[in-house]
Amino acid sequence: MSQVAIKERSPHSPSYQRHRPERTLLYQIIERHYPEFRDVMATQGKPLPLHVQQEFADYLKCGRLEHGFLRVQCSECHHEHLVAFSCKRRGFCPSCGARRMAESAALLVDEVIPEQPIRQWVLSFPFQLRFLFASRPQLMGRVLGIVYRAISSHLIQKAGFTRKTAQTGAVTLIQRFGSALNLNVHFHMLFLDGVYTETKHGRTRFQRTNGPEQQELIELVHTISYRVAGFLEREGILERDVENSYLNLEDQDEDPMQQVLGCSVSYRIAVGPQQGRKVFTLQTIPSWEDDDRFAQVAKVSGFSLHAGVAAQAWERQKLERLCRYISRPAVSEKRLSLTPSGNIRYELKTPYSDGTTHVIFEPLDFIAKLAALVPKPRVNLTRFHGVFAPNSKYRVDVTPAKRGKGNPTQSRDDKTPEQRRQAMTWAQRLKRVFNIDVSICPQCGGEAKVIACIEEQAVIDTILAHLMKKGALPPPPELLPATRASPDTGWFT
Repeated sequence: MSQVAIKERSPHSPSYQRHRPERTLLYQIIERHYPEFRDVMATQGKPLPLHVQQEFADYLKCGRLEHGFLRVQCSECHHEHLVAFSCKRRGFCPSCGARRMAESAALLVDEVIPEQPIRQWVLSFPFQLRFLFASRPQLMGRVLGIVYRAISSHLIQKAGFTRKTAQTGAVTLIQRFGSALNLNVHFHMLFLDGVYTETKHGRTRFQRTNGPEQQELIELVHTISYRVAGFLEREGILERDVENSYLNLEDQDEDPMQQVLGCSVSYRIAVGPQQGRKVFTLQTIPSWEDDDRFAQVAKVSGFSLHAGVAAQAWERQKLERLCRYISRPAVSEKRLSLTPSGNIRYELKTPYSDGTTHVIFEPLDFIAKLAALVPKPRVNLTRFHGVFAPNSKYRVDVTPAKRGKGNPTQSRDDKTPEQRRQAMTWAQRLKRVFNIDVSICPQCGGEAKVIACIEEQAVIDTILAHLMKKGALPPPPELLPATRASPDTGWFT
């Protein structure tokens, strides 16, 4: 279902209010400028791939009652409200992204990650590899295996064991975007801060390791960069000569998204008369204060490895916040606004080291940036490794859900109250994360249930026309004006 917002009736009883995407600036920008962008690409002989076109088409239907809805009725006062269908896409839809964020975080904390210390390892890549992984996700998966083996071997050796006598585990969430809506494929890996060993009685025992020191990070990022370069060279992707090395991407010339992806990776304008130039930015005086976020980071040849964020075994709420952060949507509507000239201004989550606080996009280039964020079909952006992998014999022992080899699926009657609590519906998870309960009547607070699923267009039109005649539905809004002023001090670059 579509994203919802809180409409407070009392401090203890949040009720449901329908999300209206057509009122948001992001929706209005896409509705107005996407058709032109699509036509421009087709005119250049580079028609958008079907999965990109479908992403935009479904987003424009997401949360709109005109394309179908559920009828939800209170069992006590019989008040009805409508819940529109969602697009369930993975690219840039903030509503579906927020729902997926809540579901992913609840799943990881409740069913996958045990009550052991967890550390986040973040690996970023050079620009050329970001483009390569976006265009060839199968290579990205194999590189992820190289990265996992390097870090897990380091942890096992640090604990004093070998790969035959100890195992660790990780969950990787592959993020495709940067703070400036640029295409930035990088790995967020939630690693156990230790290893599991097997006792003489066949039970698993956890042994913690200390966090990495700076020299260890430097050695690790050297190892990772060396192994990744060797793999790409063996695959014929990386070519080396005496002075330089470069990627061999000759077969990518037929990809209509190549220019869009490349410009998004390199912070350049993809379409229009300014094509190829750097994206416009707003800057202020850079801060000279030390940033603790980069206290544990190592950089080598464009690779960057950061391991400064950790959650202790008892910090489950902190872990869930971390899971929500790394699975968050690509676009934040709160940071989006219009300039007086009609361009799109997007505020960075955190200013860059050079003082950059905002990026400025022309409308068509903004649509191009969104198109670059759409993943290819059937690319899994969440991966499980080691003891968390589906085929691991340790999974049934170490994960809270106790699912894995040697443990057949339990019936509901056999489940404990704790296991039944974990089997939450989407509505329950939404309530857990956002304190919103769509199953509560907004009028009397009674229990609300779905009574019909309306998908036939004739029936949809009849119901909406009746509601609009009664004044229960507002008319379509006009394009939102610029609602956020530019900084008092700043300049374009």
